[in-house]
Amino acid sequence: MKKNDWKDRLNVVYSTNPDYKYESEEANKSEIATPTTQTLRIELDKRNGKPATLITDFRGSDNELKELSKILKNKCATGGSQRDGEILIQGDFRVKIAEILQNMGYKIKKINFK
Repeated sequence: MKKNDWKDRLNVVYSTNPDYKYESEEANKSEIATPTTQTLRIELDKRNGKPATLITDFRGSDNELKELSKILKNKCATGGSQRDGEILIQGDFRVKIAEILQNMGYKIKKINFK
């Protein structure tokens, strides 16, 4: 049975061309970013004079970013936020986060590690 996807096509302009085939956004995603194909940058940042660990260059959906952020915040026992492919963890946890991400299969590009 074909999925009824009319809600996915709201606000789409239709063509009168009989050979036209609608392509959803999911069909356009030919390359799926897996942990082994991603290189994340970890760096120390200062927010309001306090140290914060910044993880950038994440490719994936917002739900995947939120899930990764949740895992990192739980393992570091601290707060943080995520948006636009970046995760901000409160405190200087560069070494610990690098180990966690490497164990998950991500490649790491370290910046300003001592």
